[in-house]
Amino acid sequence: MIGLHTAEEVRAAEEPLLALTPPGTLMQRAAAGLATVCVRLLSGVYGRRIALLVGTGNNGGDALFAGARLAARGARVTAVLLDPDRAHPAGLRALRRAGGRVQPARGTGVRDVVARADLVLDGMLGIGGTGGLRPPAAALSTAAAEGTGITVAVDVPSGIDASTGAVDGVAFPAMHTVTFGAVKLGLVVGEGRAYAGQVHLIDIGLDPHLPPATARQLADADAAARLVSPTAGDDKYSQGVVGIVAGSATYPGAGVLCTGAALRTRPGLVRYAGTAAEGVRAAWPEAIVTDGRPGEAGRVQAWVVGPGMGTDEAARSVLAEVLATDLPVVVDADALTMAAAEPGLVRDRTAPTLLTPHDREFARFGTEVGADRVAAARRLAADLGCAVLLKGDATVVADADGAAFVNGTGTPWLATAGTGDVLSGIAGAVLASGVTAAESGAVAAHLHGRTGQLAAQRGPLLAGDLVRRLPEAVGRVHGIRPDRLGDSAA
Repeated sequence: MIGLHTAEEVRAAEEPLLALTPPGTLMQRAAAGLATVCVRLLSGVYGRRIALLVGTGNNGGDALFAGARLAARGARVTAVLLDPDRAHPAGLRALRRAGGRVQPARGTGVRDVVARADLVLDGMLGIGGTGGLRPPAAALSTAAAEGTGITVAVDVPSGIDASTGAVDGVAFPAMHTVTFGAVKLGLVVGEGRAYAGQVHLIDIGLDPHLPPATARQLADADAAARLVSPTAGDDKYSQGVVGIVAGSATYPGAGVLCTGAALRTRPGLVRYAGTAAEGVRAAWPEAIVTDGRPGEAGRVQAWVVGPGMGTDEAARSVLAEVLATDLPVVVDADALTMAAAEPGLVRDRTAPTLLTPHDREFARFGTEVGADRVAAARRLAADLGCAVLLKGDATVVADADGAAFVNGTGTPWLATAGTGDVLSGIAGAVLASGVTAAESGAVAAHLHGRTGQLAAQRGPLLAGDLVRRLPEAVGRVHGIRPDRLGDSAA
């Protein structure tokens, strides 16, 4: 599991490490790692043109020392200095000794230097930078974006908030970010995720000094550990029984998708209750289906309620019945609208509850999401005493105690009708297996994103494609190659 840290946490951890190491040690470690990544990205650097965008702080020093290493290997390195009188002195000396060139950002021909470079290294601002880029930094960032070279940010892309991912104005568009000591939260959430590109973590010895991460990101192995495979002693009742209340007679699709996703995630049993019973029964004979109320469906270990069920008084009555149980519940879509109008339905519960709003649904609970998505999810979770899965390009899950997860999987192709119904079905299946509400949300988002990535390999996807590809995604998360899926039958 990847720990995610704020800029404040990283700066606090650096202080004791700086006191324990000779001056300049951390910068040299960072520069060495940065140069190594650049060499790998370019498949060798001899004769390649590299532009360094250099600010006044240690971030600029990291770029200069890395540039010196690259120049020593035969790269044609030019450092573009935003403030020549305040650039890192030792870094400048090292670059010049290695044969690198230096020119001011306001000089002639600078735009061509940046636009024609094979690689542009952004060392303009570090983790302490706030707000968007000012001229001429913004102009340099634009030139890098318009060029054909690989864009690499040093620690964080200049112009993004390292702690929240917020972007206020122009920011550097990195294809890769080489970050030092810890993955900064702003690299994986909010707008910052789009600007950071692929994140490469360089160990500079910070781990012993970092506080326990209160925000984390799952890897496949973490999701697999919570998607427990059946054993020889299991039966259909021992692997989790999930109940689905979704869809309607007029709009059965949500019920079909949600039920299918729950089945494909592989609980022991799925029960459906609702007015889309006919459509669900036709699509999924594996489910036990009733058109009655939830209490008539039979024993379950968790409920999913809301997708496509409507918001009339009959729907409100069904929601109240589900939330009045002592069972874990996933609350989505129409059920969120009703819960926002009557928050006591959730706040008064003692059993695990997972809300799954997108930004507009979140706002119905009284506040906008804002630029800090992790803080927003934590705020609503604490207010209602539940877990909150805030959907987005980087989905955030938070619990009432402040623990948070930021999802690292997915594809923009998931922004299509019905994919949220699939996510809810996955979350319900995981929740029914006994995983906590927040971790169920994190695992569901991870698996949902992996499934979307698989489905998108064939072009534009539909929500039904996700249901079909879920077994393969579960196998991938467990490390099973597609060509090995049939081995057990051999």
